[in-house]
Amino acid sequence: MRILTINGSPKGERSNTWRLTSAFLQGITAQEEGAHGQAPAIETLSVGALDIKPCRGCFSCWSKTPGKCCIRDDMQGVIEKILWADVVIWSFPLYYFGLPGPLKNLIDRQLPMSLPFMSAEAENGGHPSRYDMSGKRTVVISTCGFYTAKGNYGGVTDLFDRLCGKGGYTALFCGQGELFRVGELAERTDEYLSWVRKAGEEFARDGIREETRSKLDQNLFPRDVFEAMADASWGVGKSGEKEDPSLVFTRQMAALYRRQAWPGRDVVLDMNYTDIGKTYRIVLGERGSHVEEKPVEGFASDCTTQINTPLSVWRSIASGEIAGDEALMRHLYTVEGDFDLMMHWDEYFGAANAGTAGGTGNMDAGTDADSAGSTTAHAKNEAEPKTNMMLLLIPWIVFWIAASIDGFWGSLASVAVCALLPVLMHRTKATLYDQISGLGVGACSVALLAGAPPILVIPASYLLFGLIWTLSCFTKVPLTAHYSKNSYNGDAALRNPIFMRTNRILTAAWGILYLVTPVWTYYIMQTDAASLVGAINSVLPALMGVFTAWFQKWYPRHVARG
Repeated sequence: MRILTINGSPKGERSNTWRLTSAFLQGITAQEEGAHGQAPAIETLSVGALDIKPCRGCFSCWSKTPGKCCIRDDMQGVIEKILWADVVIWSFPLYYFGLPGPLKNLIDRQLPMSLPFMSAEAENGGHPSRYDMSGKRTVVISTCGFYTAKGNYGGVTDLFDRLCGKGGYTALFCGQGELFRVGELAERTDEYLSWVRKAGEEFARDGIREETRSKLDQNLFPRDVFEAMADASWGVGKSGEKEDPSLVFTRQMAALYRRQAWPGRDVVLDMNYTDIGKTYRIVLGERGSHVEEKPVEGFASDCTTQINTPLSVWRSIASGEIAGDEALMRHLYTVEGDFDLMMHWDEYFGAANAGTAGGTGNMDAGTDADSAGSTTAHAKNEAEPKTNMMLLLIPWIVFWIAASIDGFWGSLASVAVCALLPVLMHRTKATLYDQISGLGVGACSVALLAGAPPILVIPASYLLFGLIWTLSCFTKVPLTAHYSKNSYNGDAALRNPIFMRTNRILTAAWGILYLVTPVWTYYIMQTDAASLVGAINSVLPALMGVFTAWFQKWYPRHVARG
């Protein structure tokens, strides 16, 4: 396969559209290498680097020198490349609802490729091609600065409909093109580019599929989010005055706020940029967000959360150069006030890597239901089955209470619960510890049914339970993290060192509790209160539960305060 790409952007390889074109070519190359063991031959022409003068309208190429232009410049070579190629890809940004001037000039200069005679086949008139162009394929790739491509490419499609015939070319038009140069949004734009690569593979194989086309037709961000970011990016206030870059940066961050995350009360976030001495207030409300500059006399009310950070650090976090949670652990910034906002940053500002304590700080939120990307992933997380710690605890609780009252019937009840576990797990995500618990309780129950003395088996069950918790502290993911992640953005929380350290400490605390519980359990089993040992041993876990709830909030806040 021979491919000619014509880059019509004045920015050349720095073009946002060129990023899409490069991804498309990568997809074609992958398909060709996989199917034929050979990469396609690719030639690239950058219009801005060519010497192509305007058409004179003299029609010498039709009458005096048929098929040859009288102007001596680079255009003859372009025509030769077009005739050489099996596929011609036109890559350009939308300029004033049309093509960039130099590219339109190049198209005007294709006149020698047509014959002067009128074509009876063209509905509205036209000229037949001088060359056999059958079998050649055309692709048009373009980005624009509007929130959507729909309704903005009429001038372009009219032109290529005439050049190639309606349906005679493949078009890939993408709105919000300026976002492809914003490093902070790389996760969302990279996701889109992955679909462009897939489109390239399918194009080379048998044509772009509807599923891929639907992904490409989705907006990167909803209109209100994109337009707020776009407006802020100019760095000019409504009165025309130049805005401070730190204010522009903060406005763009605020534009990513997900209104669905509004907790029923306004959340007030103060961004205190310690290296430049400026503070901005982001108010997250029911209808959206807005940014306020700190007045000389200070804000009239207190904030919910304040982040104290050098602007340079927060920019590095936003662009993905530094992981936000890592920066917090290194005390590169601190947090005061309600830490809940930080732990649920992704829910407020979107994608999995959009947070600081809860992510990386990237400005890559997908927000409304009609957006693709992170919102789709968020919805997917909501639909996926979640872990449930009750599946871990119920078999043990039943065993400790029932077997303490009656060894035989209590063991039978425990075995029955273990047998029901697969049914209970039907709509949940089972963990290794759920399965180990079923086996452990089953083994203890069988031991009692086989005649083993309860005074040994029941304390041993607490010891076994404590070992499960304690040994998990030495694994990559401690036991409690498998369950508490449900409240902190799912599996994304497992990449957060603060979350993991918090859960490792709590898992160790619970493990120690259950490792020492067998000691007093053994002695209680020798008293008249033996039948109550299960109830007695529920007192300390209840208190530990209160401690856990407190520690989960206190420890991350303690770390964040530096």
